[in-house]
Amino acid sequence: MAEATPQTEQPELHRAIGPKLLLFFVVGDILGTGIYALTGNVAGKIGGALWLPFLLAFVVAFLTAFSYLELVGKYPKAAGAALYTNKAFKIHFLTFMVAFAVMCSGITSASSAALAFGRTYLRQLLVEFFDVALSPESLVITGIAVIFIAALAIINFRGVSESVKANVVLTCIELSGLVIIILIGAYAVIAGDGEPSRLTEIHVPSGSSVMLAVTSATALAFFAMVGFEDSVNMAEECRDPVKIFPRAMLWGMGIAATIYVLVAITSSLLIPSDELAKAGSSALLRVVTVGAPGFPLWIFALIGLLAVVNSALINMLMASRLLYGMSNEKIIPKFFGTVHPFRRTPWISIVFTTGVAVILVSTADIGKLGGTTSLLLLVVFTIVNVACLVLRREKAEHKHFRAPTWAPVLGSITCAYLAMPVLSGRPWDDYKIAGYLLLAGLVLWVINRVLHGKVEIHPEKLGK
Repeated sequence: MAEATPQTEQPELHRAIGPKLLLFFVVGDILGTGIYALTGNVAGKIGGALWLPFLLAFVVAFLTAFSYLELVGKYPKAAGAALYTNKAFKIHFLTFMVAFAVMCSGITSASSAALAFGRTYLRQLLVEFFDVALSPESLVITGIAVIFIAALAIINFRGVSESVKANVVLTCIELSGLVIIILIGAYAVIAGDGEPSRLTEIHVPSGSSVMLAVTSATALAFFAMVGFEDSVNMAEECRDPVKIFPRAMLWGMGIAATIYVLVAITSSLLIPSDELAKAGSSALLRVVTVGAPGFPLWIFALIGLLAVVNSALINMLMASRLLYGMSNEKIIPKFFGTVHPFRRTPWISIVFTTGVAVILVSTADIGKLGGTTSLLLLVVFTIVNVACLVLRREKAEHKHFRAPTWAPVLGSITCAYLAMPVLSGRPWDDYKIAGYLLLAGLVLWVINRVLHGKVEIHPEKLGK
């Protein structure tokens, strides 16, 4: 028998992210598509009390963040939730499905951003500059969204350093857009133009209840708070992750939540919830039009355009890195882990995730993709919170952040509640899309088992 040829060692990922870049990464990933594209959809579910679901979504996410901080401190690897699941439960199939669900959430999030890019903000710019009015569902707009996804793949291929530095610029731009909304709201209050009574209005659909209306809106608004977990998947590309993660994540989430609540309050003060719901992904454009009629609408449209670019870039970056980590652990075909010799980026994984995003952009709408993203991550977060408690029995040799016990307990309960079909009031389309994506993962798992048999997963190697 011929001797096995030793495998060429893959180059390590470049540690290019420091504390400031990580903070911008967290803030930039949370801000973006959720608030720029789904404000109107959330208003349609809750009414004038638009700020409430965003606040509750922040509370649920903040509880889960404590579990992530403890776990990334103990295990600073790029595999994130998959690594924690494997260490806690040691069920290979569960580990794979968690990793695949996180990857899919990144792709669905980026796909919703691509649709917001084409159907909302780019379409508005076409109207402003060229007086061209295209239907949001036109083939031209869908084609533009597909081209947008392809452009993200090129940026991703160039490398993480270029990507996170582009993130800094884009985060500053999207922050400026939300600050504009907040300032418009402040001016309206001073001028006496707002309607404060709307802030306590909760619309209850016939046959429903206040609780169901609030949880349904919170389940969708949760999409606006996801993103903090993406930073965990960048652990191997950070300098001293154990030290810099807690402060960057908690500060980033606090900044994002404060901005969200202020934007939601401004929107409700200026515009009735039924008008916001009718505006859909153009709700913030409507706020600018009503609150500051003299403000050049094309400026905000351009800011919104760049904001969704930022969200999509970071999510596609995360998805490709996670697929790379799964490949290195041999739970999916190994060629997904191929690193480009010059750019040192996982180019096969980038191509695959881009292809899935193109399919989603061509077949779904923003609301469904946003709801699917939050559903996938709520299920994953439930598992991560439980894993944090289970792994308390495993001691690390180094000092790391330790979450108060009540945080993962409450985090697991609230995340599971918002993911349940009946209790959350979530539409069935969310479960349908999530089911199709996870079914694709199941097929990939079966193919790998047939070709390579049972593979022993080594958690410490998942992110290498």
